[in-house]
Amino acid sequence: MKKLNFILIALTAILLIWVVSHLYQSKAKQTQIIGPYPNVKGGGFTLNSNKGKVSLSDFKGKVVLVYFGYTWCPDVCPTNLSLMANALSQLNAKELNNVQGIFISVDPGRDTLEKLETYSQYFHPNIIGLTASNKEISDIAKKFGVSYRIVKQEKSATEYVVDHSSVTYIVGKDNQLVEILPHATDSETILSKIRFYLQK
Repeated sequence: MKKLNFILIALTAILLIWVVSHLYQSKAKQTQIIGPYPNVKGGGFTLNSNKGKVSLSDFKGKVVLVYFGYTWCPDVCPTNLSLMANALSQLNAKELNNVQGIFISVDPGRDTLEKLETYSQYFHPNIIGLTASNKEISDIAKKFGVSYRIVKQEKSATEYVVDHSSVTYIVGKDNQLVEILPHATDSETILSKIRFYLQK
């Protein structure tokens, strides 16, 4: 009798887990959850590149990867841009023609347009470096839920680092933010996400 009760309890528990899991998956399919920032909407922007003004709308019809950082960043930015570049390098020519990487500098005081172009192109030809005034960058950062702050270095009146959010934003072909990838997302995952949204 005890054995039968134990089996019944175990079966009930398994059934309960299955029902909860099924309901959760159904709800997840209906609700788009964007990374750790469910209220972030993103939005359009126009910034400066070394070749002139660039707007997000210029890339309508393409999947766009957006990353906020700065060229003086010692490790976080190079890590994420390298992973992005590695994913881009695995796309075929047709896919690559429909994908654009954007690196937005939150340090316009030091990141000149020339330096941004050289820096972004070092990682991949399909990554473009953009920036603007502090006010414009701040406004765009708010749209994307990006936080950043200047941290002065000890024993220096002029040197500083910029603490900043470190996520990669995926903008779909309709120019709408569709997903946010956490810091150091591996290139295989980035690649699969790109291909997924290319099919949308």
